[in-house]
Amino acid sequence: MVNNMSVDRAGALHRAVGVYAAVSLATVAALAVMAATAPRLATPEAWGHGAIAGVFAILLVLRARAARKSSARGLGAVAVIAGVLTAVNLVEAAIPGAFPSWMRVEMLAVAALTLLIAALAIRARRAR
Repeated sequence: MVNNMSVDRAGALHRAVGVYAAVSLATVAALAVMAATAPRLATPEAWGHGAIAGVFAILLVLRARAARKSSARGLGAVAVIAGVLTAVNLVEAAIPGAFPSWMRVEMLAVAALTLLIAALAIRARRAR
């Protein structure tokens, strides 16, 4: 018998990872637009953060796929990656003058989202 709660948690986890990937891609797209229209908002630091976030988005999606195939290691990897992303985004958002204001807001939103992803992965792993 399939546990509907664990299926719901897995679905929520995969939706949250999808949202993170979409936000990461949207950040890079916003940087491209800003580079053409308002270069002071698309700083080299912002580009670096956007590129790294994009790489981690791909990694997180790949690990979430492994987790979907009943991999406890995949769920553990998702939890660890999301936890690290939460910490990094909070620290980067707190560094004075390092990033444009719009990106600090984005970092705080991403930190909340990755914290949710970590919590969902931990709960799904415990349910298995």
